Amino acid sequence: MAEQPTFLTKEGLKNLEQELHHLQTVRRYEVAERLHAAMEEGDIDENAEYDDAKNEQAFVEGRILTVEMMLRNATLIDDKAASDEVALGAKITIIEDGNPPELYHLVGAAEADPTKGKISNESPLGKALLGRRMGDAVQVHAPAGLLTFHIMAVE
Repeated sequence: MAEQPTFLTKEGLKNLEQELHHLQTVRRYEVAERLHAAMEEGDIDENAEYDDAKNEQAFVEGRILTVEMMLRNATLIDDKAASDEVALGAKITIIEDGNPPELYHLVGAAEADPTKGKISNESPLGKALLGRRMGDAVQVHAPAGLLTFHIMAVE
């Protein structure tokens, strides 16, 4: 099965590289120390601290593998490309009837964070916005029903 590209901004790439470094150089050793201390407590068959540390180790190692794969498949988003069409890297100002305008940065799923105005190209809103232009209206199916957004600006 072919691995999918991980679309990242320069900032997102830097953040993933820093996360990987931290996981490999700090978290791995913290978990190893926890495991060592738990094993010194004696019987590991009924040792909750040991079980918890093993679970944490599995999580850390799994995250390392995930981040390594994302970095291996990283495709940089050119967020400086000027276009009047919504594409990855674009900053889009939208408005929903009766609400104030909202600014979103369209990024790949790996760095999406709606609380910081970063929406994924794979999200329902992101998919609806892709390829559209200023002045267009897009409709998105949401739990609250069908929502209509108007594109006010594309940067």
